[in-house]
Amino acid sequence: MLLNSEFSLTDNMRALLLLGLVAVALAEITHFEGEKVFRLKPVLDEHVTLIKDLAKSIEVDFWRPESPELVTIDIDVDIRVRAMYLDMVYTTLQQNDMEYKVLIEDVQSSVDAQVDNRPSPRAHSYTKYNTWDTVQSWIASISSSNPNLISKQVIGSTYEGRPMTVLKLGKKSSSTKPAIFMDCGIHAREWISPAFCQWFVKEALSTYGSDSQMTSLLNQMDVFVLPVFNIDGYDYTHKSNRMWRKTRSRKSGSSCIGADPNRNWNAGWCTTGASSNPCSDTFCGYSPESEIEVKNVADFIRRNKSVLKAYLTIHSYSQLLLFPYSYTFELAAHHSELLKVAEGASAALRSLYGTSYTSGPGAATIYPAAGGSDDWAYDLGVKYSYTFELRDTGRYGFLLPESQIKPTCEETMLAVKYIAAYVQKNLY
Repeated sequence: MLLNSEFSLTDNMRALLLLGLVAVALAEITHFEGEKVFRLKPVLDEHVTLIKDLAKSIEVDFWRPESPELVTIDIDVDIRVRAMYLDMVYTTLQQNDMEYKVLIEDVQSSVDAQVDNRPSPRAHSYTKYNTWDTVQSWIASISSSNPNLISKQVIGSTYEGRPMTVLKLGKKSSSTKPAIFMDCGIHAREWISPAFCQWFVKEALSTYGSDSQMTSLLNQMDVFVLPVFNIDGYDYTHKSNRMWRKTRSRKSGSSCIGADPNRNWNAGWCTTGASSNPCSDTFCGYSPESEIEVKNVADFIRRNKSVLKAYLTIHSYSQLLLFPYSYTFELAAHHSELLKVAEGASAALRSLYGTSYTSGPGAATIYPAAGGSDDWAYDLGVKYSYTFELRDTGRYGFLLPESQIKPTCEETMLAVKYIAAYVQKNLY
């Protein structure tokens, strides 16, 4: 009798397991067939109004700027439009004489083409977009590879319970060294960003001892690297929706998920360029640091404030090197020095492949946006605070092909090393 009940139990469990696997297989994967990315060129106030009205009447994914509120005349506006709305959008643009071009003919084709066709290595690769599971394994192996130069520290968990691990690069020292903090992947869909943090760690470890600049940097300073900031979101872009941007936090009473982790810092929080609507891609959160990921990083930076001399945050796309402020048009106290360093770093970057970057304070260079991490770090007292917007300028947008990972990372290394060398010589 007992035997039979054991058998039926395992049969039931098998059936449940099978159902579970089927459910996982059917878990919604968002497809983008027939969707297009347009670049609109509003030159009249009416055009601006038109774009904002369009965003109210249909679902529009703003790639640049990041929300309809930020649209002004004479800026390029990149939007992703679902197939079902295309006729309406074409008609509206033509009727209102707005100049436009199609940047991406079929978004799904670009999603598919992003990954090159080499057999996908199960192992980690510096020239592929690694899944979170692969990155996590890489963090474990790289941090034990060279104990004299690298160590790891878990600074907390994400909303969904994944560990946030900071890698500390630098020659072991009995005394406390000045440091630089760098994070990648605040926005989930900006895949080139985490690729750069991984590349940076590889380069730092592999060129120490042969590259005089890197050797000097790691002897005299520490570099803290957070390879993926918005881990839950990043994982979700690999498994469910490639275009997801925010965190994955939930709040009872709202069906909308997540907040924009780069609008959630206590720097002019939710005053401009951010939304108080939980469904918006630029939702500022329910309060400053309401997102646990932001709080974990902010706590880490506060704890290490006395040694942190620079803060670098890596985003995409637009080819920009920005510094405070974004939440106000007022110039930072160290504006001229920050601009000089940014221009030097941009020149270093351009020297390799001719890639052109624009430098300047966020608000004036692109658009005002409150609650950003670079402004917060600067106001806390971290003087050299920079935001990189990596390749490209819109041909691929967030869907930069894997073939561009290596050149993008190589040129960005030059800019980061330029900033690091300057900071090293100008400690305060």
